[in-house]
Amino acid sequence: MSVPTLNLSDWPVIIVDHLRSSDQPLIVIVGPTAGGKTAFSLDIAEHIAHTSAQHGWDHAEIINADSRQLYRFMNIGTAKITEKEKRGVVHHLLDVLHPDEEATIAWYKEEATKVIADCHRRKVVPLLVGGSMLYISVVVDGLDPLPKADPALRKRIEEEYDKDDGWTLFEKLEKIDPATAHAFDKQNKVYVVRAMELYEMTGIAPSKLKKTIPPPYQTLMLGLRWPRETIVKRIDERVRQMLRSGWIEEVEGLMDRGYGPQHPGMKSHGYKEIMMWLSSEERHIDELADVIARKTRAYAKRQMTWWDQEERVLWMGAMQMIGS
Repeated sequence: MSVPTLNLSDWPVIIVDHLRSSDQPLIVIVGPTAGGKTAFSLDIAEHIAHTSAQHGWDHAEIINADSRQLYRFMNIGTAKITEKEKRGVVHHLLDVLHPDEEATIAWYKEEATKVIADCHRRKVVPLLVGGSMLYISVVVDGLDPLPKADPALRKRIEEEYDKDDGWTLFEKLEKIDPATAHAFDKQNKVYVVRAMELYEMTGIAPSKLKKTIPPPYQTLMLGLRWPRETIVKRIDERVRQMLRSGWIEEVEGLMDRGYGPQHPGMKSHGYKEIMMWLSSEERHIDELADVIARKTRAYAKRQMTWWDQEERVLWMGAMQMIGS
């Protein structure tokens, strides 16, 4: 693949041109975790506000598309933006759930599309920003709701998952539908179980079930790309900085509130590893950092594998744009 396709000077012009010709624009920012999507989205929002006279849109607001940042009390380990860091830009769908609440794809689609419609009504440009591939796809592609859960079938599949923490079930899913399997972590019980449930209910691979109703948006997708060795370094440094900034204490606070490994939010990258570390007799902080960083790097690789198949993304070299 030939990348990047955009230079540093290209994206402001492309955005203005896009907004001039759009009556329902949607700008989507994708890329790997720790890849600078937050800072880039703020730059774009400021540019849209400063050039409003050129394209007719008032300003931009950001819609979170990171499944972990939906949860309250989970700030450090999700790299959630602070009020000070927002530069005055309005953000939506942050801190809207408690860690014991489940965020389904259907729920996210409904909430995100409501925000987008409200933005358009106010002549505001919605920026969809985050690392959760399925969340972005369900909005951009307008996926139809899938069949409702079958409680008895789900219970049986969950029991199968619990026998070996999902390893066998995930291997089955990989053989049936590698596209779906590679969209999330093999230890994401909710998604693995749901995917296998859909397959057993219909006999069709989940990725083939996803009928689409084209949304009315004029979508512009921009991606940030880093050399592999650079994103590895950024992830390793960020994990260690999070731990120094109080991530362990954040997890302890969540546990004091009654949240544990059985709750959806607590299954996020790093949180489950810290809970295990807190319950162990031997605690080595470097080993904890290595485990979290390794799993985060694997997630970043899955993200790029997913987006590399998306022909609509206009890529740019992130090192040209965001402090290398």
